[in-house]
Amino acid sequence: MNWKRFLWAGLVILVVRKGLAYFIETVILRRDYESLSDLLRPDVLSTVWLMFVVGLLVAFAFTYIFVKGREGKGILEGVRFGIVIWLFVTVPTGLGAWMMFPIPITMIGKWALMGLLLNLISGILVAAIYKPAGPAKT
Repeated sequence: MNWKRFLWAGLVILVVRKGLAYFIETVILRRDYESLSDLLRPDVLSTVWLMFVVGLLVAFAFTYIFVKGREGKGILEGVRFGIVIWLFVTVPTGLGAWMMFPIPITMIGKWALMGLLLNLISGILVAAIYKPAGPAKT
């Protein structure tokens, strides 16, 4: 494995995912979260650091799984990978949360769309960073 490229890809995925998630959750979904404030921990700000740790794990696990299964088929492979991760992680997690907590199904739908966007963009980025080498110049 090319560790330099792996670290670069993982950091790019981390920054992009965290940046997009922050924007979506604080701007687009702000009212939704305010309506669910009774379900949130009263001390939620004390655990925000854990979101960074989880983001770090997700970014590098996402990159690692892609790299180990990479077939060298370019950007479309990244799109496919993003969809698979979305179906395997985001959708079941959202539905599980809906089954266990009194969260409106519309919120689960918004989370699913956000997850699809994040995973598609992440897949495209990691595929672009790991794009197949062009033909050798002679």
